[in-house]
Amino acid sequence: MDLLPVEIKVNVDSDVAAALSALGGSHGVRTTRRIWFAEGRDGVAERRTPLLDAGVIVRFRLGDQADDLTVKLRPCTSRQLVGRFSAPFDADPFTYKIEEDWSADRQVLAASLVHDHPPGALSEAVSPGGDPAASVDPLHHQFLHACAPTVPFGGLVALGPILATKVEDVPLDGLKVNLEAWSVAGLDFLEVSIRVKPKDDDEAEELAKRAERKQRELEDAVRGRGVALSEHPENKTRRVLTALVRSMHN
Repeated sequence: MDLLPVEIKVNVDSDVAAALSALGGSHGVRTTRRIWFAEGRDGVAERRTPLLDAGVIVRFRLGDQADDLTVKLRPCTSRQLVGRFSAPFDADPFTYKIEEDWSADRQVLAASLVHDHPPGALSEAVSPGGDPAASVDPLHHQFLHACAPTVPFGGLVALGPILATKVEDVPLDGLKVNLEAWSVAGLDFLEVSIRVKPKDDDEAEELAKRAERKQRELEDAVRGRGVALSEHPENKTRRVLTALVRSMHN
C-alpha cells in the first residue's frame, strides 16, 4: 500500500463556543449540517452499539448544499482492504479514502466510502420510522462484504440528529486547521484537525516524523490560545453514540 495521508485531531469538550472563537472560528467559511449515525436496531434496544463495536461506522450528513452517506471501517487493517478497496479511488458520486487517523496517542487506520447525494435526498432515511438501510448503496454492501464480512449488517435505526458546525482552512500559528463543533444529547465537542499528505519523495519514516511534528505543533497551537485539550479516553463518535443510545431509553 502506498503512503497514506494522516488526519490529526485534537478534541475540546469544555466551553466550546469560547474555544471556537479563540481558535479563529470567525475566519473561514462556516457550514452547518445535521448528522445521524445508523446502528443495529436490536443492539440499540439492548443499549449496545454493535456496529461501532465491530469497527463499522454508518454516518448520514444532511446540509443545505449536499447530503452524503459514509460507511467507514475504523479501526481496520491493511489486510482487510482487499480487491478494489485496497487503494483509494474516485468514481462519482463515490469517493473512497484510506488514511491514518491520529488522536493523542491513538493511531489507527481508517477506510471510508462516501456516497454524495443532492440536498434532501437522505431526509426520509433518517426520519422517525424511516429505514436507514434503504439508502445504503450496493457498493457500500460490496465494501462491507469484502472488507468486514463477519459484521452483521441489517435492521438499522438512525440515531441523531447531531448539530455540526464546521469552519475549514482556518489559519492557526502557521497551520491550516478545520474546526468542527458537535452538539447533541447534552454533549458539546470541538474537533480541531489537520491533514498531513505524503510528498512524492517521502519514505515512511520521514512521513511519520513530519506527522509527529505537526501533531505537537497542533497541540501547542491550541493550548497557546488558552484552550484545554480533552483528556477523555474515548473518541467523540463513541461518546456521542453512547449518549444517543442512552437517551433512547430515558
